[in-house]
Amino acid sequence: MTIPEDVSFIIDTLEKAGFEAYAVGGCVRDTLLSCVPGDWDITTSAKPEEVKKLFKRTVDTGIAHGTVTVMLKKNGYEVTTYRIDGEYEDARHPKSVEFTASLTEDLKRRDFTINAMAYNPRTGIVDEFGGIQDLQDGIIRCVGNPTDRFHEDALRMLRAVRFSAQLGFQIEEKTKEAIREMGRGLEKVSRERVQVELTKLLISPHPENIRLLYELGISGQFFPEFQEMMETGQNSLFHCFSVGEHTIRVVQAIRPTPLLRWTALLHDCAKPACRTVDARTGRDHFIGHAREGAGRAVRILRGLKCDNQLIHKTEQLILWHDERFSGGKRDVRRCLGSIGPEMFELLMEVIHADNAGKNPELAEHFKEEEERIRSMYREVIEAGDCYNLKMLAVSGKDLMEAGVKPGEEMGNLLQEMLQEVLANPALNDRELLLKKHGLIPN
Repeated sequence: MTIPEDVSFIIDTLEKAGFEAYAVGGCVRDTLLSCVPGDWDITTSAKPEEVKKLFKRTVDTGIAHGTVTVMLKKNGYEVTTYRIDGEYEDARHPKSVEFTASLTEDLKRRDFTINAMAYNPRTGIVDEFGGIQDLQDGIIRCVGNPTDRFHEDALRMLRAVRFSAQLGFQIEEKTKEAIREMGRGLEKVSRERVQVELTKLLISPHPENIRLLYELGISGQFFPEFQEMMETGQNSLFHCFSVGEHTIRVVQAIRPTPLLRWTALLHDCAKPACRTVDARTGRDHFIGHAREGAGRAVRILRGLKCDNQLIHKTEQLILWHDERFSGGKRDVRRCLGSIGPEMFELLMEVIHADNAGKNPELAEHFKEEEERIRSMYREVIEAGDCYNLKMLAVSGKDLMEAGVKPGEEMGNLLQEMLQEVLANPALNDRELLLKKHGLIPN
């Protein structure tokens, strides 16, 4: 293995002082997979105070749990003392932490075999739990007894699914069974931590593995809407999959950004609640699911402590995702006035992915519909059509000069003019609009 110069320096410094030191965990896994690690963690037999004496700049990141961050240039490297965790009472934090001189004891407490390997240039790779073999076989397996590992930190159940999605690995059967049995423990995990894992899962190369959350019976603990979606059929001309299976296909079909993947995951979250059956045809209808879904998505994302910008943009994309633009360019201008050109481009990606998850026999029809909308959008932009108040030829100042007092009356009049211009861009002329509303003589 090749390790960065700074990591080598930290390990050498600790070893020259008489301590053991190894790169550990995900950085070893990623290097063996020929990936570039996001960060490098180091484990050592040195106690925190001993680590601090050896390096000029350190930060007490988690001193009670043995972690000191060593600062080299502008980079920080977490250096953690070998430790044994005591009893876990809250499915997250050990009641006590005991430092140990044994690397093996430290590795025993880690979550999965592929994350329980250590390396330094002198010793080579330390792999006491079969991590290399599991990497070769594409397996996510707990270190030791999976029940113990999930009792220590319930989030590890969700992490198992996330790693399977990131790496394209299978979860080992005993690990799966423990997840099925212990899923309720996820109720104790903070929503922020759940959201971080879900986002990593969604933007991974295999987001379809989100299906495992339902199959393993854990989605109900933090995302009951997904469970309902998986269990709601769609007897519809446009659909041949359940709401959940359709959703998974939409997630797969869209670019892996948090905004687009969260939008894809939640775009039909209200369909189970909005489902009605036509008594005459037996067909399912989901009237109003876009508006209802936008509201539900906001509640879900707020509950998971997502940032406000992502919440707002997801809400807007879901609100418009089922728009048919049957009113032609007027509807395009109306949509642009609501979300703007940048978001309209993202909306087209959502519509395209949504269509990719529908009945494949109608693919040509969906393609034609998308091109119709894109063509209208291009024409509106190229023509410079007005679609918001800033582009309206009449301003508040113009209305004041014509004798309209500031306030509700002025606001309503500007909105009325805007609606007229959205329907007919040729009306976007100051004199025409003022004359039409009797504000200047004809």
